[in-house]
Amino acid sequence: MSLLLGVVADDYTGASDLANALTRNGLSTIQTIGVPSPDLQLPDVDAIVVALKTRSIAADMAVEKSVEAARWMKSLGAEHILFKVCSTFDSTDAGNIGPVTDALAALTGESVALVNPSFPENRRTVYQGHLFVGDRPLDESPLRDHPLNPMHDADLVRVLGRQSRRPVGLIDLQTVLAGREAIEARRNALASEGIGAAIVDAITESELNVIGEIAARMALSVGASGIGIGIARALVARGSVKGSNTSAAFAPIGGPAVCLAGSCSRATLAQVQRAEAVMPVLHLDVEDVLGLGSAIEAAIAWAGERIGSGPVLIASSADAAVVETIQSRHGRARAGHAIESAMAALAVAMAARGVHRLVVAGGETSGAVVDRLGLKAFLIGAEIAPGVPVLISVGGRDRFGVVLKSGNFGGPDFFADALKAIA
Repeated sequence: MSLLLGVVADDYTGASDLANALTRNGLSTIQTIGVPSPDLQLPDVDAIVVALKTRSIAADMAVEKSVEAARWMKSLGAEHILFKVCSTFDSTDAGNIGPVTDALAALTGESVALVNPSFPENRRTVYQGHLFVGDRPLDESPLRDHPLNPMHDADLVRVLGRQSRRPVGLIDLQTVLAGREAIEARRNALASEGIGAAIVDAITESELNVIGEIAARMALSVGASGIGIGIARALVARGSVKGSNTSAAFAPIGGPAVCLAGSCSRATLAQVQRAEAVMPVLHLDVEDVLGLGSAIEAAIAWAGERIGSGPVLIASSADAAVVETIQSRHGRARAGHAIESAMAALAVAMAARGVHRLVVAGGETSGAVVDRLGLKAFLIGAEIAPGVPVLISVGGRDRFGVVLKSGNFGGPDFFADALKAIA
């Protein structure tokens, strides 16, 4: 295999988002769940996206897993490593973006890693090193209160600087608009100052195309799907890609379908409410999930009685005030783990009842579900919403059609739209 691009993604939905973007922009792409075993047969592709669940674990563990994934892809000939992070840069002062970036820079020999989480298609932009959601700085937006990694500082130079061993600099919009030579000159100047990573401004796809062109000739970059799109376009322009996967080649999955919602984002809450008009919806009480295994058994029985008649949705989602109360009573980690475990148990129980079509909302929830089902790799299918494709499992005994979405992604009718796409 001659691999053009290797991606280390820090969560499963983000991996799907980027794999979808790479496919749409001309790269044949496989998404794997972790580093696969040697006996998993994968087709020859342009890009591999290794989905990890490292965004919210201890920094040293995140570094170990990320380096393992990067080493494996470099062994396949990967010319460039992209560390895929969330477009809201979800992280804390303890990590994990900074420590992983430092480790990958050491592995690849990159002097100054370009860092940009812009994704204009989803209204994420960076200006003067500050991350914006729409027209508001991240720390003034509704996305500031992620339940595991709240982001209360929009200045990414500060945020990354607090996490990294090496100093962090800025390549501002004026420099980016001046073009490739100006960006490279600024990057060289930062390298001479001992800067190890540079936040790069970008507010439109045009800037990301230029940044991607530069990054594609480097060993390492860090960012969201926007920079990945820029890199993909640069590789296609180079004329060495093999071609993209197409959803037309995928046979229907068929059978019953289940939706699982573990995200507490405003978007997912609205989507769950909208779904109630078209399918049965069961709202799990998180307090019951934390205290009683019978809550999960009751949910399994509820779904089992209904899946023969059509899709169902099981949601543990709750608004911010309820989540905050539960976290203060039981602890953030315990509450999050309980929800993820409950959703994973439900997915396994549904699969045992013949459900091979699943729609999952929430990054951490998606990770738990895919892990428990033992799914190892996916082909990238049709796009349902920006950043959210259908995934068709490969390499296992059974085929699954899966949709994994970050909490804030998708339109009001997302669940209905996703079910139609994985018929």
